[in-house]
Amino acid sequence: MSAAPEPPVIDAHAHIFTRRMPFTDTAWTRPDYDYPVETYLAELDAHGIAFGVITAASLFGDYNDYSLAALAQHKRLRATVMLDPDTARRELADLKAQGVCGVRFQLPLKTELPDLSGYRFRRFTTRLADAGMHLELNLGGEQLGNMLPALADHGVQIVVDHFGLLRSENEMEGPGFKAMLAAVDRGRTFVKISAGFRLPPESLAGYAARLLQVAGPDRLFWGSDAPFVGAEDRMSYGEALATLYRIVPDARYRRRMSDAALRFYFF
Repeated sequence: MSAAPEPPVIDAHAHIFTRRMPFTDTAWTRPDYDYPVETYLAELDAHGIAFGVITAASLFGDYNDYSLAALAQHKRLRATVMLDPDTARRELADLKAQGVCGVRFQLPLKTELPDLSGYRFRRFTTRLADAGMHLELNLGGEQLGNMLPALADHGVQIVVDHFGLLRSENEMEGPGFKAMLAAVDRGRTFVKISAGFRLPPESLAGYAARLLQVAGPDRLFWGSDAPFVGAEDRMSYGEALATLYRIVPDARYRRRMSDAALRFYFF
């Protein structure tokens, strides 16, 4: 009888929220249940995972209050937030001290990117880099394909969510995935193997193998994407872990991914 797989040390992507939190006017869905920090931590404990990263959800825009309150109570957590590009240096420093490690950026599909070479955006990414924070991109397709090359000289570390949103057109042959691989090769860019349940199950192992081949395990982070918004009826935390074990079968690679995420978010 084989031993159970060793769980990751850290879950690098999950969301927490309550029904009291305000949805943005353009929220793509509006969960009618709570997934509070206590439930998330109980899930981590049940599966032997020590640390977690709360990821800002687009549903709530820049309402970061609940995540910040969770950070104040639980030192085993880190978080990303959503912020206005005009956020001042002092506020970024304060957020960093509270356990915020990055700013999540996403746009609706087909939306035009901001002026990435303009003063306002470059000031923002420079301030993030100065504060020791990263830019987290929840983009895919042409948006990601255009943004990553433009960020190459900004000096800020980048984390790309959800395999680079491979549900975009042309998948691994599309502009987003190709630009992501090129960015990883240049350095300062990491990719989350997360939300695989939103992608074709028969393709997941191939996606992971390609990323491992090009990026290596030290540039990849695993995240559960709990509580699986929009797919609650077909996903569970245990299934998210089982998917990781299936698509990254080498325990040594999984450990290196886990160690890399722990260094990135906590040290």
